[in-house]
Amino acid sequence: MNIPTDTLILIANGEKALFLRNIGDAFYPQFEVERKKTQENPPARDQATDRPGRMHDRGVQQKSAVDDTDWHALEKERFASELAEMLYRRAHSNSFDRLIVCAAPQTLGVLRKEFHKEVTDRLIGEIDKDLTNMPLDEIERNVSQTEE
Repeated sequence: MNIPTDTLILIANGEKALFLRNIGDAFYPQFEVERKKTQENPPARDQATDRPGRMHDRGVQQKSAVDDTDWHALEKERFASELAEMLYRRAHSNSFDRLIVCAAPQTLGVLRKEFHKEVTDRLIGEIDKDLTNMPLDEIERNVSQTEE
């Protein structure tokens, strides 16, 4: 993938995001970290206040368990929505002309639903991979070697 100079690259999963800028050229990219965003998202068991509920069935002395809300998954979706809103504000203020999004598949799905037209008009590539815990040089290699 050719990555033009000054392209904004978002690397994200449900808990961490890196905003990178290509300061190199299209054939020899060099990414620079512009911003990091993280959120603390403990496991669902640590976010729940009580054990799962029970509900009475039709029969005498019968109860069924009720699934508990997956707070951890909800927080990941909320984080992706926040990222989409941040990109909208940045696109609206013309802080980038081109965008590549590289995100974990679930996060990418939420981002796609939340992207505004101003963001999608500037989107030149999507990669459904979680690269958030890789060093910068490996991120450069993975993004530039991905087929469009």
